Amino acid sequence: MIWWYKGRRLTTVVLPGLLAFTLLAAVAHGESVALPGLITSGGNLLFLMHLTPLIVTGTLGHSLAQRLPEAEDLSVRPVRRYDVALALCTVAVAVAAAGIIGALAGSAPAYEAGRNTLFLTGLMLLGGAVHPQAATVAPVAWVFVAAFVGYRDFHRPWPWAVTLHPAGYLPTFLFCLAVFLCGLVALRHTRRRPTS
Repeated sequence: MIWWYKGRRLTTVVLPGLLAFTLLAAVAHGESVALPGLITSGGNLLFLMHLTPLIVTGTLGHSLAQRLPEAEDLSVRPVRRYDVALALCTVAVAVAAAGIIGALAGSAPAYEAGRNTLFLTGLMLLGGAVHPQAATVAPVAWVFVAAFVGYRDFHRPWPWAVTLHPAGYLPTFLFCLAVFLCGLVALRHTRRRPTS
């Protein structure tokens, strides 16, 4: 397990990513910008918290892409189980941190960051099952497509733009949780290839 721990760079990639996510969520949970709407006449409100989950997906995706083929290709080593546990623990820490910050600061965007971390990580894992580069591109593309065309009008997101929905909307949370669980299943059953 030591080779897996070092190979996945947990202390140099994942841990700093989680610390950066937590720090940014604590400092900028209420910050937002108005972006121009591409399909509406008004602007679209984008909270910085909509971008912070990309720190988690980026660091986790990079960590999972690090492979030691000579050690991992032996069938006796439960590498996939370790990777699933890593993804589950990383997201659990990020969601817990966002929830604590949301509770202490009374910040709905902080809660949204935790929920969106579930969705975007699941999307990253599903994308990675298709192609290694898709793991990086899928969550980033989703965030920016939702930011520019995800609103019907100012403050009213389309149903598909789940990362823009209010924090307390239970169907959106359950959908995000389902996408994350599907991503874990995909990670468990997909042979990871290193990105080039």
